Amino acid sequence: MKLIVLSDTHLKTGEIPQQLQTLLDECDLIVHAGDFSTVEAYNDFNASGKLKAVFGNDDTSELKRLLPERLKFEVEGVKIGVIHEGGLSVTDTTAQGYLAKEMEVDILIFGHLHRPLIEKNDVVLVCPGSPTKPRMSNPSVVELIIEKGSINGRIITLEGNTCDYIKFRDSLKKHKHEEDQNDKKA
Repeated sequence: MKLIVLSDTHLKTGEIPQQLQTLLDECDLIVHAGDFSTVEAYNDFNASGKLKAVFGNDDTSELKRLLPERLKFEVEGVKIGVIHEGGLSVTDTTAQGYLAKEMEVDILIFGHLHRPLIEKNDVVLVCPGSPTKPRMSNPSVVELIIEKGSINGRIITLEGNTCDYIKFRDSLKKHKHEEDQNDKKA
């Protein structure tokens, strides 16, 4: 089964970017770890009928009444937990690991960080980043393939707005490369 995992879409309208919509059309299950922002955005993601979701801190009060804070479900014998805020550190996933054990899941999907991560230890920790508002990363989602209890995941980088940090980092790399080329010519 192919899952597309995403979070932190922060869409004010229900309009899903086309590249993302194509990925959603081709998967078996959509898992959203919160921060749709609006009911219109939630409705657009839910139109396919294959959405599993929790609310995020930026979601409207109506979404917070409609969606759970935590969700647990099973796919082909693999227990999956979903929460928006699994922990606040982008480098230390200890809190998420403990939360996965508390929820008794094999995979914990969380959002809020806007930065993608797949970490495999006792459990698989997945933060899909954000397809529309990334932080210190490119726009992204995660694809999970679950077959007969086996879990394979990959981060999919999307087109779209890249965070300013990444633009700055890339411009430094380009500048350094140009300097190196000029030094070789001299």
